[in-house]
Amino acid sequence: MNLLIISFFYKPDLSAGSFRTTALVESLKRNYPDAKVDVITTLPNRYSDFAEECKKFEYDGNVTIYRADVSTRFSGILGQIISFFFFFFFTLKIIMGRNYTHIYATSSRLMTAFLGAIVSFLKKVPLYLDIRDIFIDTVEDVFPKKMTFLVLPILSIIEKFTINRAQIVNVVSRGFLPYFEKKYKNKNYRFFTNGIDAIFLDQYNKYTCHKCNDPLVVVYAGNFGDGQGLHKIIPQLAKRLEGQVLFQLIGNGGRKGELEQTLNNLNVNNVQLLPPVNRAELLKYYDHADILFLHLNDYDAFKKVIPSKIFEYACYNKPIWGGLSGYIVDFIDENMESAHVFHPCDVDDAINKFNEIDFEVRPREAFIHKYTRRNIMDALADDLIELKHY
Repeated sequence: MNLLIISFFYKPDLSAGSFRTTALVESLKRNYPDAKVDVITTLPNRYSDFAEECKKFEYDGNVTIYRADVSTRFSGILGQIISFFFFFFFTLKIIMGRNYTHIYATSSRLMTAFLGAIVSFLKKVPLYLDIRDIFIDTVEDVFPKKMTFLVLPILSIIEKFTINRAQIVNVVSRGFLPYFEKKYKNKNYRFFTNGIDAIFLDQYNKYTCHKCNDPLVVVYAGNFGDGQGLHKIIPQLAKRLEGQVLFQLIGNGGRKGELEQTLNNLNVNNVQLLPPVNRAELLKYYDHADILFLHLNDYDAFKKVIPSKIFEYACYNKPIWGGLSGYIVDFIDENMESAHVFHPCDVDDAINKFNEIDFEVRPREAFIHKYTRRNIMDALADDLIELKHY
């Protein structure tokens, strides 16, 4: 049994895709030691100011990891396109002369999934797709209209080929299902979500029922991109809460400059912008926080997602304060207590929900049991191994 796993991000990079694929590979190593697994990925590139040393080629028991160098002097959309072409041709070079029984590709931006479909077609083997975002929705919301007019017809053809090529399509949020089921009927759909990694699991028994800091420390960790929309909420929100709250924002991204500029224009002095850190260091910030914050921009595309950050935050017996809308609001209502949700980019609503925060937070044991990453990835690995029967 020879498996090929294609993931643009992998450990030690910092991203939801990296954590997810790493957990899947660990499951395959643990439960299927006789399987030969090739992982094609990249050297760490998610954040320009965070990089951990790793090898381009790595052997780990029954797993071989091939990492492409996709670094480029270009940034923005052009830089992402060039990086993907590096990854694309690197992948084609690696697979030459190799035979596989299964192919798994995980993608948030469609193109890695498309690459998996191409390899599946070339090798004439079944494809298991893991979809972490609806890229066409995101393009429609985020990109300029002139660009989407030209790009969307091409992306639609790519998406159609990709989904139709797959034997199984997993979506990380049930909010995605109506989109795919309407366009692609009679597919085998799965729903293996993101989950809670082992490094966070020992946090839920730290019972915290009081405010620890004055002013209150509100922590956000993640990307500073258009999808998160921090530049649209944090400056005005922080200004309104001066003297009450200190925001610690950990990460980087394409909208960091705009965020910094707006903070300076409003003379905000209670926001700390901190560089990305590894997960061991991140635990210290979470431990010190009074409130854990997240936010998604007010776009239709983000009304279908489950932010992976919610699984980390759930382990801490601390209030979660977030700007969210759509499916995730129902998901939180059904599965989690002590989450105070306001409408994205709405400062007044955010203030109202802040004033309602109750610091008497009980451990979210049921949620943690249900969404432990190891259990989810073990089930996904079993499903992947059975792919040959479809």
